[in-house]
Amino acid sequence: MIELAPRQLPSLSRWFPAGAPGPATLGEHVLTTGVGHWWADRADQPRVVAVSCAGHVLLRGAPDTLAPEDLVPLANSRIEAPARFVPALGTAFDRITPWERMVWTLQAEPQPCTVPRGVTVRRLEPADTDTLFALDPDAAWIHASWGGPLGLAASGHAWAAVDRGGQPLAIACTYFRGIRYEDVAVFTAPDHRRHRLALACVRALTADITARGHTPSWNCSTLNRASRLLAWTAGFRLVREYVHHGVGNPVRRNRLAA
Repeated sequence: MIELAPRQLPSLSRWFPAGAPGPATLGEHVLTTGVGHWWADRADQPRVVAVSCAGHVLLRGAPDTLAPEDLVPLANSRIEAPARFVPALGTAFDRITPWERMVWTLQAEPQPCTVPRGVTVRRLEPADTDTLFALDPDAAWIHASWGGPLGLAASGHAWAAVDRGGQPLAIACTYFRGIRYEDVAVFTAPDHRRHRLALACVRALTADITARGHTPSWNCSTLNRASRLLAWTAGFRLVREYVHHGVGNPVRRNRLAA
């Protein structure tokens, strides 16, 4: 597949649904922010189109038009695609792992919570960029969909519980911003879990999203009990389930000598 510049994009209405919660917000986020990549089997009248951001991919079209090497740009990612793509993914990559996922939307009032003394819940600002850089490397995923720490800090779409020194202890942010739904992501520093800091951040973020006229959504693995519990406590309710596939490295193929 080749990468498309924004000016080369075909009409996307036939490829990706608009205004839907869950994976659909990924493509809308890339269109809005410019963070991410567009792919197609060819620039003119493509038969397969993909959009990728922060290790997530939406893939649509006719898989029988693809050779295994065409999917190389999508290696080591999590791909949401119709079931007809699974054989092609299995041929192209050395690993393919199905993950059952859940999509939730905000439908109830979040439970009340208080934060410990000395902790403040506030919107992140560009001045917080250095503190995001200083987070543990395992937390880097939280700002990946905004292109890095500065992108998230300057987005206006992140709230954090910070200590007196301004260090984020928990962060809730819009991970993918769609035209109707905003998909929420949460990170809490390991030493500060079980203090309802994440819930406090999510409450602030969802109020902000609602004030923008959008609906907060939540996306998590069916096996992630902690995420499911937080979603329920914050007022989210299940609307549907789906499967995406984690894929590994491209399968190496021997080439015949000419």
